[in-house]
Amino acid sequence: MNVTQVIRKKRDGQELEDREIEALIDGYTAGQIPDYQLSAFAMAVYFQGMTLDETVALTRSFVASGETLRWQPGRPKVDKHSTGGIGDKTSLALTPMLACCGVDVPRVSGHGLGATGGTLDKLESIVGYRCKLSIEEFQAVVYQHGCAVVGATAELAPADKKLYALRDVTGTVPSLPLITASILSKKIAEGLDTLVLDVKCGSGAFMKTAEQASELARRMVDVGKRLGVRTEALVTDMNQPLGQMIGNGVEVDEAVDLLRGAGPADLQELVLTLGSRILVEANVQADEVAARQALQQSVETGAALEKLQQMVHSQGGDLDNPRGRAAAHTVVSDQDGFVSQVETDRLGLAIIEMGGGRKHMGDQIDHTVGIQFRVKIGDRVSRGEPIAEVYCQENSAAHAVSLVGDALVTSPSPPETHPLVIERFE
Repeated sequence: MNVTQVIRKKRDGQELEDREIEALIDGYTAGQIPDYQLSAFAMAVYFQGMTLDETVALTRSFVASGETLRWQPGRPKVDKHSTGGIGDKTSLALTPMLACCGVDVPRVSGHGLGATGGTLDKLESIVGYRCKLSIEEFQAVVYQHGCAVVGATAELAPADKKLYALRDVTGTVPSLPLITASILSKKIAEGLDTLVLDVKCGSGAFMKTAEQASELARRMVDVGKRLGVRTEALVTDMNQPLGQMIGNGVEVDEAVDLLRGAGPADLQELVLTLGSRILVEANVQADEVAARQALQQSVETGAALEKLQQMVHSQGGDLDNPRGRAAAHTVVSDQDGFVSQVETDRLGLAIIEMGGGRKHMGDQIDHTVGIQFRVKIGDRVSRGEPIAEVYCQENSAAHAVSLVGDALVTSPSPPETHPLVIERFE
């Protein structure tokens, strides 16, 4: 294969053949094609896009670059994936709830990207928790408890991991076909039967508009189904934090609260919505009403919290060991009015400034920092009223308090509010 010719072909907007994409990814995975040529290819895709057929071929090639998990016959294998948002801890609560409802959840997660937190960073705030398991250990935990959450391994979709590192430093991350292939290849490699995607949009999400999020959702559903996985996507609002807690240890605490029957209403609603769609798509429940009842029962009986404790223990952690929390600093409103807007990405940046996220790969995370953001869009606030608590070290307190305070925008009259679930693609 002439790699240069393939790059030129895509640069000029022509459609690549399956064999060309497969040979390109195979050669790159084997080290026969250099980084600079794949960087050029990624840039060509960024500007020219890919057809559905090309995206399917790219995703299939990523999957074929490594192993695909094989499971013994039994309960359906399901998962949920979020494109990332501020305060999004749905996986922490939903995973054990699903495992109590007749399905297995073999979940491969990641660390935080930019201002959005990662599930692994949150779980690593639990004392002793191991995210790095061998495939054999991973599958053993799933067989024993019905769920496990681990970090990506070298065996699953290694071509995607290798190319993503290039995209991250060449400005080609925001490409719909590359995003689609990256997300779905890892999920397909899990050996799933059913996948539900939570595509977030708004000020605290990667996709800022509903139109962008809908386009990504539609593309991922089409590709997932073409590759044999029952796939559904929900576009959900991320113009304000999900729940109240933002950070790592504090988000684990809020997820545990939900499993104890408490927790914020918006978090509970999204968990039940995503979970019910998974159970219906997996043919475990006949309809959403029955699915919601099963999920709620797992909480009411204490089974879901016990399941999370078992999973954490099997991965070396102790959920009952209290997670530390840095000193609290109160943020107050500087004006009267109604909360009309939350510049949610500022809250994620505040977490990074406090040490709860990474500015550079390899940075150590401070799991004790966080934010409790107490208000929602539409709430009335008064000057001097507490709107948030910032948990951080003294040397970053002033800057963090300023960032959190500046994230709140008020208006003299109540704003229009938006539904949590904006659109659904089946």
